[in-house]
Formats: sequence, C-alpha cells, structure tokens
Amino acid sequence: MSTLLWALIALPAVAGALLALGGGRRPRGAVAASAGTGRSAPAAAVAVSAVVLALAAAAAEVRPTAEAAFVAGGPLGLRVDGLTALVLVTVAAVTFLVLVFAVGDIRRGRPRFFGLMLLFEAAVLLTATATTLTGLLLAWEIMGATSYALIAFHWREHEPVAAGVTAFLTTRAGDLGLYLAAGAALAGATSAGDLSLDALASLDGPWLHLAAAGVLAAALGKAAQLPFAFWLSRAMLGPSPVSALLHSAAMVAMGGYLLLRLHPLLEAAGWAAHVAAWTGALTALALGVVALAQRDLKQLLAASTSAQLGFVVLAAGTGAIAGGTAHLVAHAAVKSLLFLAAGAWLSALGTKNLTELRGAARRYRTVGTVFVVGALALAGVPPLSLWPTKDEILAAVDSPALYGVTLAAAVLSCLYAGKAMGLVLRPHAVSEPGQDAPRVPLVETAPMTVLAVAATGAGVLALPPLTTWVKQTVGTPGEASAGPATLLLTAALTCAATAAAVRWAPRLPAPAWARRWLGLESAAQAVVVRPVLALAGVLARFDDRVLDRGVESTAHGVRALAARCARADRGVVDGAVRGVATGARRLGELARRPQTGQLHQYYAQAVALLSAAVVLLLLLR
Repeated sequence: MSTLLWALIALPAVAGALLALGGGRRPRGAVAASAGTGRSAPAAAVAVSAVVLALAAAAAEVRPTAEAAFVAGGPLGLRVDGLTALVLVTVAAVTFLVLVFAVGDIRRGRPRFFGLMLLFEAAVLLTATATTLTGLLLAWEIMGATSYALIAFHWREHEPVAAGVTAFLTTRAGDLGLYLAAGAALAGATSAGDLSLDALASLDGPWLHLAAAGVLAAALGKAAQLPFAFWLSRAMLGPSPVSALLHSAAMVAMGGYLLLRLHPLLEAAGWAAHVAAWTGALTALALGVVALAQRDLKQLLAASTSAQLGFVVLAAGTGAIAGGTAHLVAHAAVKSLLFLAAGAWLSALGTKNLTELRGAARRYRTVGTVFVVGALALAGVPPLSLWPTKDEILAAVDSPALYGVTLAAAVLSCLYAGKAMGLVLRPHAVSEPGQDAPRVPLVETAPMTVLAVAATGAGVLALPPLTTWVKQTVGTPGEASAGPATLLLTAALTCAATAAAVRWAPRLPAPAWARRWLGLESAAQAVVVRPVLALAGVLARFDDRVLDRGVESTAHGVRALAARCARADRGVVDGAVRGVATGARRLGELARRPQTGQLHQYYAQAVALLSAAVVLLLLLR
C-alpha cells in the first residue's frame, strides 16, 4: 500500500510543477499554444485535485505506511494514522473545492496559479503524513516557499511582493525552531540517526526541552499565534482562493496539527504544554479583539483565523486531541467558505470594506445565505459546527484562569462573526440587484454551497456518538467531553452574544490599536524584516563589489595569462620545435650527400676514415 501513499504526494507535486513551469513566457509564435494552456490548466488542476481527494479517502481507509532513503540517518518516512486520516481528507476536499472556485475567479496567469496551488497541496499532504524530521523539514520548506509565491502571485505589483516577503520572513523566524529540534534529536537520540517524530518525546535532559522549544516556535509561527500572528494580515494581498486554502486547511492549520501530533513531546517537557495552552488561549482572546476592530472583511477573517487556531493550540496543550482535531476540521470548512464568499464579493463589487459591503447579502442572495451560515458557524451558534468543538476543548481545561480566558475568547467569536453578518445583511450601500448587476457564476457558488453544508454538519464530530469514534481514531479514548449543562450554557451565551452583535454591528468598538494588529507588524518590521532585508542588501553589495569583481578580475587575469602563454608558445616553443626540425632536415641532407652509389667513392671515404683513425691514435700515444 506504500504505492498509494507515494502517489498521493507525487501526483499533485508533478502535475503542479508541470503546470507552473509550462505557464511561463513563450515565444511569440506560441501565443496560441499559451492561450490553450491557460484554458486547460484549470481543468487539469481540478481533475488532479479530484483524483488526490479519492486517493486521500482511500489512504484514510487502508492507513498505509512508506519509507525511502533520503539522507544519512534520516529516511523519508510517511504514515497515515487516525489523526492523519481526518486531516488528509479535509485538506484534499477543501483544496478541490477552492480550485473549482478559482476556475471562475482567477483570470490571469492560470497555469502558474493552479500549478503553485497543486504544489502547495503536495507540501501540505507531505507535512501531514511525515513521520521523520527530515521529511517534515522538506515539506515545511516547500510549503513556506509556495505560500510566498502564492501571496506574491501578482509579482509585478509592489505591495503583494512586500506582503509575501513579510509573511515569509516572519514564518521563517519561527521555522528555525524546527532545525533546533532536529539538532536536539541528533544530539540526544538514544539510537544513532533516530530522527522520527515519535522519538522526540523520549529525548533525555536538555535535548528534550530544546526539541520542545523548537517545535513550539515553528508551529506557533505557521499557525499565526502570538507573537507571529500579524503575518496573516499581510497575506490578505494574495488572491482570494489562496486565502481560502492557506487560512483554512493548509499552512496555518498545519501549525496546529503539528502540535496535536506532538502532544506527547509537549507533555514530556511539562512547561511546553502550559506554554502552548496559554499561548493559544491568549491568541484567541487578543486576535478576537483584533478581528472585532477590523473594517476590512478579509482582515476580520484573517484575525479570526489566528483566534480560531488558538483553540486548536490550546487543545494541543491541554490534551484535548479529539476536540482540537474536530475543531480543526470544522474550522477548515467554515473559514474556506467565508473567504470564498468574501472573494466572490470582491470580484463582483470591487471592495472588501465592511461599510461598503452593507447590503451585499441582500443583493447576492446565494452568496449571502452561505456567508450567513459560515458566520453563524464561526460564532458557535448551535447546532452549527464550531459550537460543540469549542466545548470539547473547554472540557479539558482544568485551570479556572485559563477557562475564563478561553470562554471570553469564545464570546468574542460571536461578536466579530455577528459584526460581519450584521453589516452585510443591512440595507443600503450596495444597491438592490438589477439586470446589469455583475453576477457570481455557478462555478463559484457551487463549492460554497458544499462548504456551507460541511460548515453546518461538521460539528457532529464533537457530539455523541461520533465524538467517541473520533477519540478512538486519534488514540485518546479517555478524553473528557462536555456535558449537557455546558453545551446548553454555551449555546445560550453564544446565541445572545451573536444576536447582540448583529443588532449593534455598526456600533461595536473598533480601537485603532487593535485595528493595527496590536502593533505586532511594526515590531516585527523593526526586529526581523528590515534587519534581514538590510543584511541581504549588504550581502548583495558585497557580492557585487567584492565577490563578483574578484571573479571578473580573476577571469581577466586568466585571459591575459593565457594570451601571454599563447605568445610564448608561438614564439619560443613553436620556434624551438621548428628549429629542431630544420636542423634535423639539414643534417639529413648532409648525410645523404655521400650516398652516391659509386663504389670508388665509398673506398675513398673508407681510406679517409682509416687515415683519420691512425692520426688520432698517433696523437693519443
């Protein structure tokens, strides 16, 4: 069954590479061929994604493993277990639906876009199935690189490129922790070269704590948790389908997934589990305030992504693995739906501003309906998906202070989701539909409808009897569950808070300090981005002025030396060779002169030689 697992990773990787490389510049004579590639790329990408979804479902059923030699002491190991199975199907399903939406939304650079999206999917699938640090590092790097390329997809414009650089450098700062964890594993492994993820929890002494710190840093960076959260704000400059995938089931979700998978490491380190729990809870609270303050719909959704992933990180710290997994899956459906709806409105109306989107749900009723479903689910209104998943996570919290922070964060979810819903449902700003109104095509509304169904029903994973199955699947059968009293209490609380937010949406507080994402980006620009770019500039100038000139000078010197050697070769060596040849030829000519063929001359020569010999003997006596 290892072939199934390799095919699951290789198919989107190879197809994505072919599409991305085939969509570059072409000669003028190939304009027609290029246009054909642009038309066929979406269909090819959607078809590949559909096959990947089928492979993911098959892998979730048969649970294959695979291993291949990669580097010395660190093979490339892959495995599908219960936790991975749930995440694999989620990633593949969301990617397929997002790519279907992108068929109608993306108009330019289609081969490159769809190719990069498939490469991104392959990296995420590899991240989810990796069992060794070497495989995880490979996937982590590809995922980061392709996310940069997708955020900066409109590379001719300055702002998307700057946003991609900010997001890339910020997450890279956290990614260094994964290399720290790999170094700790190499130094402290009980058996030589044991770089498996399962072995990290068995490290001894300081190596265990170094590995835990490194994994925390890498996962918190990818999951956009404090203090890394702001990079999601910059990522909003990418195309809407990128936001829908990156913020729901892909890169951001992989940070939370990694902590869920490595909960034994966090628990073994002790302090790491507490740090994860408190970081997740505080991120959910602080970024909830940030989301509430936003006037841009995509910025609100981005901040809510950090906040909702905070619940997953909290679950990883407290051991609520089943609850965290259910929340991860349900959030993927909810957030991809909301981002696609925001993208549809952006394409049709040309705005993301919440004030200007007033009435958008009335004008575009299909999009408005699915958006309301997603917003209600995001708020945690029963019986929609994120209501029971948050309660499952709360059930594992035993600290009153931590419980209070988490509950406050859950209430904030109602407020920012209710704000978005209340504004788009209000009349005015956007006119009522007319015959000339831009339409949202069926290829965009169809995947949103499917996601709305998923956002409605995914919460059953956190309700009996499916919650028991999820706990057994992820290997935590004894995990605590929320009781009926808790479910009823949170249901009443969320309904009341959401209704109030919808009612008073325009008057909800929006402090400037929260709207600027707590000033985190300014701090990161000063501490990380600008220093790194300045260092890169210094190194580039050093390369141009020292290394490059040194190489050019060496080349000029070698050419001059070669010219001198050529002249010496022609003037000395060649002259000497010609002189030797000429002398040998003259000697040969002289030696041939006595060779006349006349016998009396040979006798005369013999007499002359004998006379010379006699004279010589007489002189030497």
